[in-house]
Amino acid sequence: MSLDGAYLHCVKRELENLIGARVDKIYQPSREEIIVSLRMLNSNDRGAKKLLFSANGGAARVHLTNAEFGNPQTPPMFCMLLRKRLGGGKLSAIRQDGLERILYFDFECTNEIGDPVVNTLTAEIMGRYSNIILISGGRVVDSVKRITGEDAPDDKIRRVLPNIVYETPPRPERLNILEAAPDEIVSAVSEKGGRLAKALPEILEGIAPIFAREAAFYAANDTDILCGELTDTQKLRLAEFFAKAKNALNGGASFTLLTDETGKKKDFSFVDIGQYGGAMKLSCYDSACELLDAFYTAQSSENTQKQRSRSLTIVLNNAYSRVSRKLELRKKELEECGEREVFRVCGDLINANIYKLERGMTRCVLDDFYSGGTREIPLDARLTPSQNAQKYYAEYRKLDTAEKKLTELIESGKNELSYLDSVLDSLARAESDRELAEIRRELVEQGYIKGENRKTPEKNKLSEPMRFISSDGFEILVGKNNRQNDQLTFKTAKAADIWLHAKDIAGSHVIIRTDGKTPSEQTLFEAAQLAAYHSKGHGGSGVPVDHVAVKFVKKPAGAKPGMVIFTNNRTLYVTPDKELVERLSEKR
Repeated sequence: MSLDGAYLHCVKRELENLIGARVDKIYQPSREEIIVSLRMLNSNDRGAKKLLFSANGGAARVHLTNAEFGNPQTPPMFCMLLRKRLGGGKLSAIRQDGLERILYFDFECTNEIGDPVVNTLTAEIMGRYSNIILISGGRVVDSVKRITGEDAPDDKIRRVLPNIVYETPPRPERLNILEAAPDEIVSAVSEKGGRLAKALPEILEGIAPIFAREAAFYAANDTDILCGELTDTQKLRLAEFFAKAKNALNGGASFTLLTDETGKKKDFSFVDIGQYGGAMKLSCYDSACELLDAFYTAQSSENTQKQRSRSLTIVLNNAYSRVSRKLELRKKELEECGEREVFRVCGDLINANIYKLERGMTRCVLDDFYSGGTREIPLDARLTPSQNAQKYYAEYRKLDTAEKKLTELIESGKNELSYLDSVLDSLARAESDRELAEIRRELVEQGYIKGENRKTPEKNKLSEPMRFISSDGFEILVGKNNRQNDQLTFKTAKAADIWLHAKDIAGSHVIIRTDGKTPSEQTLFEAAQLAAYHSKGHGGSGVPVDHVAVKFVKKPAGAKPGMVIFTNNRTLYVTPDKELVERLSEKR
């Protein structure tokens, strides 16, 4: 759903506690997201607060957040502009025009010559038209999305470009819950036709569909009731609902998050929701920002990471398709090589009967002492019998050599597909820009991406593996990508430590740090759970996981990153359990 103006009013009330704070840092994690870190200076609430602005069409919002965001190594131009214009500025006011989906954040700053100036950072929360705009003196300084309007008539588009006068979006005439009396809203409903849930958004400013349906449900216990079918009693209940909604907007809200039976977050509101009965799980929050952080951030982070990894995914998928095609062609060629014995037999039969043959013959029928019958053999009339025999032997040797080479190439192709599969798995689980950078460097080193790795050794330092603690207190390390898997298995782990990996499935190397002790079956089971969860088999059941002492794990010469061979292994079968993984996490 989209964040509506009424809920945005609740966010504004919470954010007003930030007035007086100064801008500490500004980041731009992605093209459509801005983080403004505000430092509270009063004695009651010291410390920095992260204010998130997002103009993402599917997740546009503004709220305080506790989430961690990765940042690009080079700040985008808009981020640099905000640092220049807002750095050190004091938040002096937060404004909202009625219940419009726009918040204006006024900052008292100083310009290049030291004069005081008010710069306004504007969050327009309007679905795919959402934007983040910096305004000074009534003019647009710049925005996250520049809108030129080149492809639309002047009266059909609202331009947003540097140095033009800022204009608010068109605002239809509608009632405001905070200003209109409940009876006035009910009267407007009575004059409106059609379904009540559909009519309310046309009557009231800044309300979401879930609010309109809840109003109909509260009044008539029917979300499809028509405006003209409301009884006097139902109209009274509708007025009562609007009175409660007004009270919620003035500080008495109960922020409700709706989750379906699969655990997916579906919707939210600033009023209690009863229209779904037991079909949805309801969770209540004391803070509007806290609810938005829970609703959007995990999904938004995942989507942002997918966007950043898209170019690498395309490279890997193209490489995977290319190798697969080559592999299929080589398998067909190998099948053809199976006929090489026919050529050897023909050569042997010609040599055994060479006294019967003469130059100029185009065919001969000879006794086949291999099969016991006769065999018709084509001959080249231009060649002597001996030369014909040598021609068949040459074809046999050619196919025999091809078979050996093709067998090697097919094995190499299978190994390359396994490697690409492992990189795709690592890419799917990457959670930060640093992890993506490590995967990119690996692909550059392996020749899948053109370019040189010019980063300094410090920049190329690998990120830390994931750390978990078993129920028995053993430390368990899990690699995030192939380069880290190699580091973990052959540099970090000791010979007596236990190595685990999902059997014949792309996934992470897992190490149990034993410190000379023998891990219990419970620890082995939990480590196997981690290996299965951090693999391509995480969504299945009965996932096979091999485990063996590290001393039995070897890396073949010339093998690609993450590729190993091992012996003396045993196999456990586990079903990945997300709750267990979260419980074992060292971050808990």
